[in-house]
Amino acid sequence: MAKKTDAPKIEFPCPNYPVKVLGVTADDYEEFVLDLMRVHAPDFDEKRISINQSSNGRFTSMTFFITAQSVEQLENLHKDFIQHDRIKLVM
Repeated sequence: MAKKTDAPKIEFPCPNYPVKVLGVTADDYEEFVLDLMRVHAPDFDEKRISINQSSNGRFTSMTFFITAQSVEQLENLHKDFIQHDRIKLVM
């Protein structure tokens, strides 16, 4: 039987923690995602945001770098984003 390995442990605070949000492209998508990110990580560096669209323009991904403060912060961020139908993936 294979030994179960634990996920790598994160030491908090964890600077430069990447968060990627993928959702359905819309005129207000970027501002919508920024507003939610500001709730959970108000001190993220807005100059380091990476924005990419899918080849057909249907989806937009935004990558942020935050200083992750706790497991609870990351869980709440994920839960808050994924509850919206327009968000398809949070990593």
